Amino acid sequence: MTVSSLAGLARRTALFTALSLAASCAFAQWKPSRPINLIVPWAAGGSTDQVTRVAAVELEKALGQTIVIVNQPGASGAIGTKSALDAPKDGYTWTAGAAQDLGAYETLGSLKTRMSDWHLFLSVANIQVIGVNPSTPYKTAKDLIDAMKAKPGQISVATAGVTSAGHNAMDFITKATGVKYREVAYDGGNPAVVATVAGETEVTTQLAVEQADMLRGKRLRALATVSSKPLEIDGYGTIPPLSNSVPGFTAPPNYFGIFIPKGVPDEVVQTVQKIWTESIPKSEALKKYALSRGALFDPLSGDAAQKAVAPAVQANAWNLFAAGKAKVSPDTVGIPKP
Repeated sequence: MTVSSLAGLARRTALFTALSLAASCAFAQWKPSRPINLIVPWAAGGSTDQVTRVAAVELEKALGQTIVIVNQPGASGAIGTKSALDAPKDGYTWTAGAAQDLGAYETLGSLKTRMSDWHLFLSVANIQVIGVNPSTPYKTAKDLIDAMKAKPGQISVATAGVTSAGHNAMDFITKATGVKYREVAYDGGNPAVVATVAGETEVTTQLAVEQADMLRGKRLRALATVSSKPLEIDGYGTIPPLSNSVPGFTAPPNYFGIFIPKGVPDEVVQTVQKIWTESIPKSEALKKYALSRGALFDPLSGDAAQKAVAPAVQANAWNLFAAGKAKVSPDTVGIPKP
């Protein structure tokens, strides 16, 4: 090849690179022309609703457009998620929630979707807490576990339904200890917590973010985190881990975020990806939310997000299957056994 040919090739390569960069920049400048509907498939006030509203405000600033939160609870989150999945793929309908819930719908038979159908934009990792009504006699996690063993199926536990964080926590506890309990399901984490405060149930195992205010107000008593690590909640103190009472106990973190169905225009995804990479990690509002509510601020997207949620998705799906609550084996819908 001659020098002039090499020079020509170099010019063409440079032009191609410049055009590719220009196209990439153009994709990253999507400006929504109308409000975006963000479906929260749980009741107002719960963990998904709380963090989604904080994140939505940050996204509104970056996009220059209103994001309308639509609460659509039912079927443990499947109804609202289906609405987002079935909506036109124009980038104007998103959903939110816990990734482990999203990953369980297909094995439960409630909605034909899996993690690979979605772009994940994670904001926080949440930890479940064993919280009890202060009128109960339980002072430690061991007290409660001993009581559940002595009275199998009699102690009531409030959760947000079969795929919820609270139910998932009890699956982990049951697997580790062999206890039996009476589950009372509500349409969201907040109603489940309120029910325990009101004395409708003795226990809730919903997320720390849903219990934080009631813990600070001494309307609930925290016995343990459903994990191997303690948790500090601003204005309340440190909650010991369940592993103190159940040696060797562990559970994966439960990531929450905003989910955009695949099939929307590339520029929508690239724009949100850019915001999530450059702006969301600097969000003081989300950092403050995490500190005050007892959550881990850990914004992730893309492949990193998919990798981060895999352990909880696997554990949740297989726990549900082992308990006879899933209609199909997780490995048949793309979820290998942990």
